Amino acid sequence: MTTTVKFTKMHGAGNDYIYVNTLLYNIADPAKAAIAWSAPHTGIGSDGLVLIGESKLPEADYSMRIFNADGSEAMMCGNASRCIGKYLFEKGITDKTDIRLLTLSGIKILRLHLDESGKKVESVTVDMLEPVLANRKQLASEDGSMTDGLVDVLDREFRGTFVSMGNPHFVIFVDDISGVDVEKYGKALEYDPLFPERCNIEFAQVLDGGKIRTRVWERGSGITMACGTGACATAVAAAKTGRATRTSDIVMDGGTLHIEWSEADNHVYMTGPAAFAFEGEGEIP
Repeated sequence: MTTTVKFTKMHGAGNDYIYVNTLLYNIADPAKAAIAWSAPHTGIGSDGLVLIGESKLPEADYSMRIFNADGSEAMMCGNASRCIGKYLFEKGITDKTDIRLLTLSGIKILRLHLDESGKKVESVTVDMLEPVLANRKQLASEDGSMTDGLVDVLDREFRGTFVSMGNPHFVIFVDDISGVDVEKYGKALEYDPLFPERCNIEFAQVLDGGKIRTRVWERGSGITMACGTGACATAVAAAKTGRATRTSDIVMDGGTLHIEWSEADNHVYMTGPAAFAFEGEGEIP
């Protein structure tokens, strides 16, 4: 018997996912569904699948699970979390403007910024918690950290900084981002032995006016229009290496995210848009 579910396609700065409300529908094999539905020609087309559900912890209001286009499960996605805030509020599932969202990398607080009508979410600020600058499980260096370290990949040498935002990131600053083959080097670095759990790769160029141009190769998805945790990692790496202050606008292919690495609590705060693309029905593979 074929079962169909209703889904919502949403994006945050072009980082697009398929959202399913598991309060209403059960997805028995989300990895399989993510692979089938994310395919651009034979499926819906997306960077992955996001499941919105109830929280098993009383400290959180709802939960989020994310499956990349290759079926692997992600720890966290900043763009997806903003979209969930908009989804929950505008579909009338909650009237809260501060939402506690349970993810595999902890409970994130979503603060919704509404328009003048009070009915639409214009943007969302996510408390992404503290960045982790050393993690031996995610980086195979002596102490699990790297700041402006040299890495040889294929025919080039890059200088990069490791930052974990729940998921691992390696941020590489270059003089001219337009001259970098993101697919070639991003894919090679994702699977480099330096990263035991694979890695998200950011190539970044510091611009004037507190802006940083960033392109992303996401672990499990490839090149994406934007990456919320990647924007946070880029801002932290830029501040840590003295290339920028603790507040930056990260300009990605799909739009701009505002990032603040707070000195008060050491948390990273990400603010950006969320948008509905379309609604539909699909068969569960």
